[in-house]
This record gives sequence, C-alpha cells and structure tokens, in this order.
Amino acid sequence: MRFFILLLLFCACFALCEDRFPKPEFENGHSIPSPTEPMPRSSLWQYTDIGVLFLSLSLASYLALKIRSRKAVFLLSLFCLGYFGFYKKGCICPIGAIQNISLSLFDMQFALPIAALIIFFLPLVYALLFGRMFCSCVCPLGVLQDLFAIKPLEIKRWVALPLRLLAYLYLGLAILLSSTGSAFIICQYDPFVAFFRFSGKPEIILLGIAFLLTGIFLARPYCRFFCPYGVLLGWLSRISFWHVNITPQDCISCRLCEKTCPFGSILPPTEEKPKESRSQGIYRLAMLFLLLPFLVFLGSWSIGKLYIPLSKMHRTVSLAERIHAEESGKKAGTILESKTFRSLGKTNEALYQEAMGIRYQFFIGTHILGALVGLYIGVQAILFSLHRIRNAYTINQSQCFSCARCFASCPVKIPHSR
Repeated sequence: MRFFILLLLFCACFALCEDRFPKPEFENGHSIPSPTEPMPRSSLWQYTDIGVLFLSLSLASYLALKIRSRKAVFLLSLFCLGYFGFYKKGCICPIGAIQNISLSLFDMQFALPIAALIIFFLPLVYALLFGRMFCSCVCPLGVLQDLFAIKPLEIKRWVALPLRLLAYLYLGLAILLSSTGSAFIICQYDPFVAFFRFSGKPEIILLGIAFLLTGIFLARPYCRFFCPYGVLLGWLSRISFWHVNITPQDCISCRLCEKTCPFGSILPPTEEKPKESRSQGIYRLAMLFLLLPFLVFLGSWSIGKLYIPLSKMHRTVSLAERIHAEESGKKAGTILESKTFRSLGKTNEALYQEAMGIRYQFFIGTHILGALVGLYIGVQAILFSLHRIRNAYTINQSQCFSCARCFASCPVKIPHSR
C-alpha cells in the first residue's frame, strides 16, 4: 500500500511539471550551422599525422643531403601541401603550437596534448640535425608561397636585416598574448589557412592574396620576414650537425648557385677591402658595444608603452574597462558581457583587481620584449660591421631553406647525385 502511494506521488510530480523553456523546433527549415574550425581528430589520427610528419622530414633530409635532387624535393613538397595543407586544413601545425606551448607554461590548468608537443619539437630536432628541412618542402605555408616564386628579385642584406626583425616581434607578441590567455594571433592572422579550408574572413583572405602576389617578386615573404617558428628553426639550423652544401668539392666560383637561390641564403666570396688599422677596428667595436645597453633601454622603453593597448585584448581587462565606463556614465546602456557579469554577483572591485594583475603581466612582458628587440638590433649591428673573409660561395645556414635549387644549377656533381 505504501509503495502504491509513493508511486502515485511520483507520477503526480511529473504531471505538475511545466517546461521552463520551449522545446527546440528543427522542422521549420532551420539548418544547423557547420563549424568554422576543423573538428578535433582522434588520437589514432593524431599519431598518424605525427608519423607522416616524421617520414616527410626524414625523406626531405635524405633527398636534400644524399640524393641532392631538386625534382624529388619538389614532388615531396606537393604531397605535403596536399596532406598537411588541404587535407589537414592547416591544423594543428608546429607554427601555431608555439601558442599552446606558451599557454601551458604559464597556465597549469591548460592541458597540452602530447601530439601537439611532439609536432612542435619534431621539426626543431631535425633543424638541429640537418637544417630547416621543415621549411624545405614539408611546411604547407612555405610550399604554397614557393609555387608563386616566379620572378624573384634580389634584396640587399641591409634591407633584409631590419625586415627579419618583424618575425622576432611577431614571435614575442604571440608568446605574450598566448601566455596571458589573451589571443592566439598566429592562428587568427594566418594568411594561408583560409585557402586550405576554402573559407575565412575577407580581410584574412586578402592578406593571403597580398602575400602570394608579393611572393612573385619577393620569394617566400612570410617565411623569411614574418614566420615566428622560422626564428626558432633558424637558431637551430645555424648550429646543425649536418647541413646541405653547395658543392661537395672546391667551389669554381661560377656564380650559378647565387643567381638560382631566390632567398639570398648564399653568401658570395668577400671582396678585398682597404685594410684599416687595428685601432680603428677596435674603436668601432667599442662604440657599438657601448651603444648596446642604450639600444636595450630604448627598445624596452618604446615597446613597453604598448602594454595598455595590448592588455585590452584580454577579455577580463576589456570587461573591466567596459564596466568602469558604464558605472562612470561614459558609456550609455549595457552589453551582453556586462549584463552577464552583473548577473554572477561578483563585485566590481574584484574585477578591477584581477584586471590590474593582468595588465601588470603585460607591463613586464612588453618591457622584456622591447629589451630583447634592442639587443637583437645591437647584435646585428655588431655582426654587420665585422668583415669576414670568404674565399668561396658558402651557405648561410640560419636562412637556408634546403630547397635544393642550388644543386640543380651547380656544375660540380657528386657520384650519386641526380
């Protein structure tokens, strides 16, 4: 009897229940929107991607160092463009993984996938061993630009040096914004991912088109002057254990390799210059070294001024400024974010305190970034002033993409070259 009464009460509860919200209707022509980002791949497919990346890097190293075949490297680049670019839709790539690594170092709550960690470090390991093999023919961004390098023009070294500073700035900003949880600008402003996904914001598509059109006359502009991952690859490639050489024997100074390389990675023999006195050389170096601390301070001071506008890219800081503007009457009405914040019952003072802490992180980060930029400028000025003697054509290992173009033009061959 008791069980029967409880059962009736239980059923009555359901009878008295009313829906708080109407049930969704999907029979009136409504279409579910498709996601703009690629869906996460399963663990099996992620490790399949790692295997393809490993095999591609290994094959690129073999073709460039052993076979020395431009045709084979080019064919491999077409496969990598199809797989890592159009099939994988440009995600996840080692370039964008810079932000995942940065966020994981500063936010213990962010879980970094093992696959992303491997994909980030694998090209760096190959760069340390064999040079920039990832840039050679594996990176879809580089391959896509390489197809447009139709009539590349030579760019002077004194012009290329300040342009390369842009990549260092981009790398520093990407680390700063990702480590504070503000934005992943490498992915947001990737100029070529829209082509791989056949969709994207109009301004990003126009940016990609601009890079490709510029690449007709200035080979691989994004790779050479903007790519943040290229900075890391260049550092390791400079000290790589095995790197491609122009000729396996003595250079005959035919200048064919210099004319073939569209990236300015081949350094010609040095010209004889009037000898300066030892005191003049020491005085010039002393002045540059004395100038170095001033450049570090100037860079830290100038870029450090950007901490306020950059901090507004963080959601908490922008929300705090909006709440303060509404409370002080500078902004009329409310927005969805401010309404949501007030509904949570949190105090404005707590929000302001949190925003100040985030802004202080930007203050420290921008000053460190500026100091590093000043240090880079000073070191490059010192290196540029040094006169190094080269008796033959040599490769600048940090800037060489190991594309094998110079192999095809060099008349000096090795027994197993093709």
